[in-house]
Amino acid sequence: MRFLVIGAGATGGYFGGRLLEAGCDVTFLVRPQRAEKLKATGIAIASPMGDALLPSPPSVLKEGLIAPFDVVILSCKAYDLDDAITSFTPAVGPSTTILPILNGMRHLDALDARFGADRVLGGSCFISTKINDAGQIQHLNDIHRLTFGERSGELSPRVKAIAAAMAVAKFESVASDQILLEMWEKWVFLASFAGMTCLTRAAVCDIAAAGGNGLTESILEECRAIAEKAGYPPRAEVMQTAIGRLTDPQSKITASMLGDVERHGRTEVDHILGDLLLRRGKSANEDRSLLRIAYLAIRATTARAGREVS
Repeated sequence: MRFLVIGAGATGGYFGGRLLEAGCDVTFLVRPQRAEKLKATGIAIASPMGDALLPSPPSVLKEGLIAPFDVVILSCKAYDLDDAITSFTPAVGPSTTILPILNGMRHLDALDARFGADRVLGGSCFISTKINDAGQIQHLNDIHRLTFGERSGELSPRVKAIAAAMAVAKFESVASDQILLEMWEKWVFLASFAGMTCLTRAAVCDIAAAGGNGLTESILEECRAIAEKAGYPPRAEVMQTAIGRLTDPQSKITASMLGDVERHGRTEVDHILGDLLLRRGKSANEDRSLLRIAYLAIRATTARAGREVS
């Protein structure tokens, strides 16, 4: 099975690197500058689950895509989705399966419109990674799970084949028969996590120390209610785990979106908070919505940064 991984950043580089480490047929679709970097230093993974160094991993530029792949793993940022689609389209043949692991749901609309819903699986990943100052992919926790499945819930032959191919890799791969629910559950958690840490500019433990756990639980409940209204009520045990993670007085984690805000970079606020709020979550109490306040705060900060730079 031939895998094309779109990008070799913190997420795509980790999962694609683990597949390559296990002997799978993996190629990374990258930009010219990243291609040169990969030739020089390879992919280095620093992880509590085991380090890996992969010299000269196979890579290709968009101009070099001439044959279809079996599976396209799409892990780009939401704001790069349109460019990514243009880049990897030549790699999509009659039997190609697209496995997106972006956050939220809006990307499915764009992929379905371009390739047809029958080509596109649901997918989600659970991992905390970053590119550190040494250029390594640094795995920051002990979770590295990639979940995927047919949006119909069927455990189809292609899903089983992908699961079998990934089983050799050093991460947890899960073929799911309820992938849309799992995507919604992650979305509820992530929107709450990003909303609160960006709004307060603080880590989970700092919010707890300031007495803010009640607000954290309120934004989580608001997001949960939106998911329920959409037909995907998160399971009780998933919500309990989310509350525990988001109110942990020892947790120093922040959402990656906070890092984007603090360095005045582009964010996925419209894809993660905005789509949940504006397309799915209209309510009678909009003026009291913590999700709306967090969304506007991030948008306003980003606007200010852009104005000051210009």
